[in-house]
Amino acid sequence: MFKDVMREITPLTPDDCFTIFSRTKQSFTFPLHNHEEMELNLILHAEGTRRIIGDHIDDIGDMELVLVGPNLPHGWFTHHCKSEQIHEVTIQFQKELIPSSFLQKNQLINIRKMFDASKRGILFSPEAIGQMAPRILALDKKRGFDSILELFSILHDLSISRNSRLLSDITFAGENHTYNSRRLERVFEYMNMRFKDPITLSEVAKMANMPDSSFSRFIKVRTGMTFTESLTEIRLGHVSRMLIDTTHSVAEIAYKCGFNNIANFNRIFKQKKGCTPKEFRKNYTGQRVFI
Repeated sequence: MFKDVMREITPLTPDDCFTIFSRTKQSFTFPLHNHEEMELNLILHAEGTRRIIGDHIDDIGDMELVLVGPNLPHGWFTHHCKSEQIHEVTIQFQKELIPSSFLQKNQLINIRKMFDASKRGILFSPEAIGQMAPRILALDKKRGFDSILELFSILHDLSISRNSRLLSDITFAGENHTYNSRRLERVFEYMNMRFKDPITLSEVAKMANMPDSSFSRFIKVRTGMTFTESLTEIRLGHVSRMLIDTTHSVAEIAYKCGFNNIANFNRIFKQKKGCTPKEFRKNYTGQRVFI
């Protein structure tokens, strides 16, 4: 899908558990990219750097810690950063580091949920960074089995930390809605198929075999979003993909994704993404590498 994003071949071999890079530098030069491996990235002293994770774009503060799932486009770019002492620690490991059969055990439920959420990119809280940064910075000093135990411990502690934030939209990341409700799954499947068309609350409430008011409360309780917010998120995910992967105009893309009022579309997009659709496209095309 991401045909203009560089595909990175990491130095991990089947005989490795993980790899870690710790370095101090003055700028970010690696292009927007993705890879099969999962990646935990700690960045210090880099305020003003621009981060792209999936369809999420933002400028970062003085420190941040992000877990990126397999095949999710990501990159950090110098942008407004003036620091000459950027410290970056990158840990890459294969998603099979913890076998799926082992992840199903009750004791690993939090790590399993975190790995699933990483498909959208996870930004950890400043409190979690403060606790984890010294351990991550010291990880490359450990060797052998001790290093594996420490990485597992770090992942566990991150999985139970509070106030983390998902970055990329569900639709963009290709994540399925799973709310333990067949009715909601049918509704979301329908909205994903028909996002180009007008869709009403009454229409989807009827699919769920519920009165409009009951379904409105039901979807809010189960997802944390209203029906309108859920539909808008699905449409914006498709908009983001088209802005990156096509040369259609912004207006064409808006109409193709179910937005019939351009002014309203631009307002919603900027509110959700922090930039205009044109700025979003520019942030991606400016970093493209043709393979």
